[in-house]
Amino acid sequence: MAIYPLISRTENCKNCYKCIRSCPIKAISFENNRANIIHDECILCGTCYNICPQQLKEVRNDIQRVRGLLRRNKVVASVAPSHVAYYENTDISAIRDALMKLGFFAVEETAIGATIVKKAYDEMINEGRDVVISSCCHSINLLIEKRYPECLPFLADVLTPMQAHGLNIRERFGDVKVVFIGPCISKKDEADHSEYIDAALTFEELDRWLKEENIDLDTEKKAETVERSRARLFPKAGGIIDTMMCEREDYQYIVVDGLGNCMQTLEDIRNGDIHRCFIEMSACEGSCINGPVTRRKKASIAARLVNLNRYAGKQDFEYGNTTSKDIHQSYQAQQRTRVIPTEEEIERMLNKMHKAHKEDRLNCGCCGYDSCHDKAIAIIQGRANIDMCLPLLMEKSQSLSDTIVRNSPNGLMVLDEELSVQLMNRSMCRILGLEDVRSAIGQHVAMVMDPTDFYESLDGRTIYAKREYLAEYDRYVEKTIGHDSKFKVLVCVMKDITEEEKSRKAHKDLVDNTITITDSLLEQNMTSVHEIASLLGDTVAETKVALEKLKKLVQHDD
Repeated sequence: MAIYPLISRTENCKNCYKCIRSCPIKAISFENNRANIIHDECILCGTCYNICPQQLKEVRNDIQRVRGLLRRNKVVASVAPSHVAYYENTDISAIRDALMKLGFFAVEETAIGATIVKKAYDEMINEGRDVVISSCCHSINLLIEKRYPECLPFLADVLTPMQAHGLNIRERFGDVKVVFIGPCISKKDEADHSEYIDAALTFEELDRWLKEENIDLDTEKKAETVERSRARLFPKAGGIIDTMMCEREDYQYIVVDGLGNCMQTLEDIRNGDIHRCFIEMSACEGSCINGPVTRRKKASIAARLVNLNRYAGKQDFEYGNTTSKDIHQSYQAQQRTRVIPTEEEIERMLNKMHKAHKEDRLNCGCCGYDSCHDKAIAIIQGRANIDMCLPLLMEKSQSLSDTIVRNSPNGLMVLDEELSVQLMNRSMCRILGLEDVRSAIGQHVAMVMDPTDFYESLDGRTIYAKREYLAEYDRYVEKTIGHDSKFKVLVCVMKDITEEEKSRKAHKDLVDNTITITDSLLEQNMTSVHEIASLLGDTVAETKVALEKLKKLVQHDD
């Protein structure tokens, strides 16, 4: 089984939720602090591929697969007409030359398949169908199959131009393999399930491959109009309709591009609000000339349109004997695994999310979901977690910080790089003898203490556990100062060690006094010992040693 066409790397995911916010159908799950694509819900529109700031969404690389086909078979390339939007005025003949150097047997334009498809659309309309939705865009087909199965009866039951061209190529060339090359990620998935297309490459992959083989496109071959090439208009919004006969006056011909607009239109169709019309639907705004791998190009959509319009002819391609019956395609609803929770379950989850009250439900969208209600559903379905809420995390963080700062027994003070006091807790006020924090906020630190150490910290010196006596406050403190150059602040932590110092000083005074008394006793005893030396003999030395040991013991205790 082939790897899914869109791969989500997770090693550098920064938890920005941008892919979730941008995904039109929320086919992104967030587990273990990593964003992952939900394959059975994804429609491969490429939005997350283009939007990820870390570029963690990767398109499956099929170059080696195509190389394998070239080694064993005759391979015909079907090149999407949107190549003029990607390669900017490069003629199909230049692309053909490059592909032939890579080993392709023949190179044709997918617009040939588009000619077959658009004729099938005209026939459907002439049959009197109520609503016909174009089936050219595989992402739209997936959207209807996965999210709007009620609209399947209105989806044109014919192959996409890519597959129609693949069928036509096989009819004309016989035993060959067919590789599609275009701007679309979803075509890889379509090729994976097609009997007419053996592989699909993006223009980006073709670029990479040509670079590996040191093959340059001949940009001197400017795009020339070929009279029989009207279907080259297919890649632009409205391009399908521009190639059709549009003879039915009782029909409306409507262009809808962009997934948001398409989803709204499908809602209307599902609700029975739209009738008697042909709807050209494209997942990408501007259609295929703004496909996922084309959006990174610098040229504007307007410039791409100019190139495309100049490139297309006035008549249809010739394509042989392929008919609309040959390209019949049935589209089926795809079972969704998502379970919809009850309102009671949703309310319970909202309570767990600290969103019990309506005023708590900000619906800010930071998590990627349109509302707290939608996020609660996603959590129940295992696609999100409770912590994906920036306002709640900020509130928790602020509450935790306030609690720590407010209740810390140590003095805390934050200053900016101008040494102006920005924050101070009650313990610091107590140490500095201040009645109110407000009297220090905004003041230079020199107003409350010697600023020398703060200046040294700004210069890069670390002040750690420095003991000093604050004479103006009659307090002994242990001071640590850190400089955060990123946020341009200094943080001072001050521990009041006054009682400890007084206790230590009292202990030292006691020890010094004891040593003094011991020395006095030693001297007195030595005098007495000399007087009775004749009586005690060797006991003199032993007494002296004992008293010296006592003195050292007292000194060691200090």
